Amino acid sequence: RLGKIVQRNRIMLFMKGVPSAPRCGFSRQIVEMLDNEGVSYDAFNILEDEEVRQGLKKFSDWPTYPQLYVGGELVGGLDICNEMVESGEFADLLKQE
Repeated sequence: RLGKIVQRNRIMLFMKGVPSAPRCGFSRQIVEMLDNEGVSYDAFNILEDEEVRQGLKKFSDWPTYPQLYVGGELVGGLDICNEMVESGEFADLLKQE
């Protein structure tokens, strides 16, 4: 089930809340980063599904949220995405086909 959810969109964000109403500052920041790039993405509210919330931590071997996936692969959380924005890698990654 997690594999299918991760693949639901090329760019998939697992976050607390939804993009229009993030429930934590870290999730809000990563939504802003994605919106600034103008890319299409899907989001999954981990607060509404405890099975996904706990299972994805094991699936990804990443203990915190938000988690960003591109092409079914974990990119990371906010810290890694921030580093990628600063280096210019974030935009390149999101725009790859």
